[in-house]
Amino acid sequence: MNVSPRRPLFSRKPQSNIYRMFLWVLMLLGGIWMLQQINKGEIKPLFQATPLPTRSVESYVQEGQASFSAGNVAAAITAYKEAAVLDPNNVEILSKLARIQTYSSAFLITNNEKKARLQEALDSANKAVGLAPEDSNVRAIRAFVLDWNANSNFNTNQEVQDYLFQAEQDALQALQLDSSNTLALAYYAEILIDQQKWNQAELQMQQALQHADANQMDVYRINAYLLETLGQYNLAISEYEKAIALEPNFTFLYLRIGANYRRLAFEIQNPEAARPIYDKSLEYFDKAVDINKQIGVNDPGPHLSIARTYSQLGEFFAAARNVQKALEYEPTNADIYGQLGVIYFRSRNYEGSIYSFECAIRGCSGLDSCLGRGLDKCYPDLGFNEVDVQGLEISANTIVYYYTYGSVLAALSRQRDNKCDKATQIFDEVMTELNTNPDDYTDGRETIVSIVQAGEEICDSLARGDTPISSVPTETGDVMSDSTATPTP
Repeated sequence: MNVSPRRPLFSRKPQSNIYRMFLWVLMLLGGIWMLQQINKGEIKPLFQATPLPTRSVESYVQEGQASFSAGNVAAAITAYKEAAVLDPNNVEILSKLARIQTYSSAFLITNNEKKARLQEALDSANKAVGLAPEDSNVRAIRAFVLDWNANSNFNTNQEVQDYLFQAEQDALQALQLDSSNTLALAYYAEILIDQQKWNQAELQMQQALQHADANQMDVYRINAYLLETLGQYNLAISEYEKAIALEPNFTFLYLRIGANYRRLAFEIQNPEAARPIYDKSLEYFDKAVDINKQIGVNDPGPHLSIARTYSQLGEFFAAARNVQKALEYEPTNADIYGQLGVIYFRSRNYEGSIYSFECAIRGCSGLDSCLGRGLDKCYPDLGFNEVDVQGLEISANTIVYYYTYGSVLAALSRQRDNKCDKATQIFDEVMTELNTNPDDYTDGRETIVSIVQAGEEICDSLARGDTPISSVPTETGDVMSDSTATPTP
């Protein structure tokens, strides 16, 4: 009988399955391919962080315009620069950037800062013109930028004239390309003002006003500047108000109105009648301070304008307090130390002015930087820290700090505390500057020389062993005078 073999219950002979082997080969090849793609970056690993979306050019432009309207020009410049990086051939972005950079120079304090910012604006304008030389608006913007670069505070007379000539050529070319371009008409009027061509400027401004759009702040600002230059301060204030209605957070305009009120008050002989006008001036400067607080901008400009007004009123304590507030914002700004020194000098706090003037012209650090701010010591817990201040080189804009400081040192010198070595060195620097750049001192040279001579006479008397001729420095005038809204030759 046939018996079937028993089936293996616990073991089985290995058997090959061609389909299963084929599947394994495919999986192996697929894994190798995937590894290669991951190494090439074609396939991203799981759970990798998702990249952030790239912002559009338009979003940066909108942010820049919003920041400018809010009065935050620094943020506006940053936004437009980002937009220019993404779209470097967009002439409209470059032109708007150049315009904002130019206006932002009005918020800066030192001449070096202003010059650097205006050069940045000119670079932006040049790029725009290089891309679109036949665009009327582009030419008009560069004319505006060139005109503001024509600033005699940090350029020679020849450089000023060269900038004004280039500005005029661009303005005329802009008008040739589009004779009804309102901005070109207004900017050309501003150039004519700075060339002291008053009649032509008025005619040009009339044309600009005829074509003006109700939303063009520049037109009202330039018309106000023209009226201010012609001494029509009340009318200038009215035009600045129109500009403010369009740009209510543009603190630069408030400062111009305040300066015009201060000028009106200065011409009133009766102090009691002048006081309400001075208060009006302070009101507009205070508005600028409030706007800066709202938008989080630490701008020393409004406080310096307030200090000028109080200094003009003879209220030196309030003036000094506002300059000290400006130094809280910019504790390394040597020019502000110089302004504080002048206020101390005018208030007859001669000893206190020494520390401020030293920081202004020689520089200071450590404890001296706090003394230069009018403090008895540094207070780190309150934010009054030791800083390094670099002194200002002598120039037409800083020479007042030099000869006033020399005058103070000479007047306070005694046989037992002789400061004449330092005073004489400063007087030598002042005379060298006067002789090296005589064209920069055609108006005030005689006054400066008389102050230097008075100081030298005191030091000569001390050298002879005599009693000092005078213990009171010669009055040097008020350095904190109004500055015009735009450069003038």
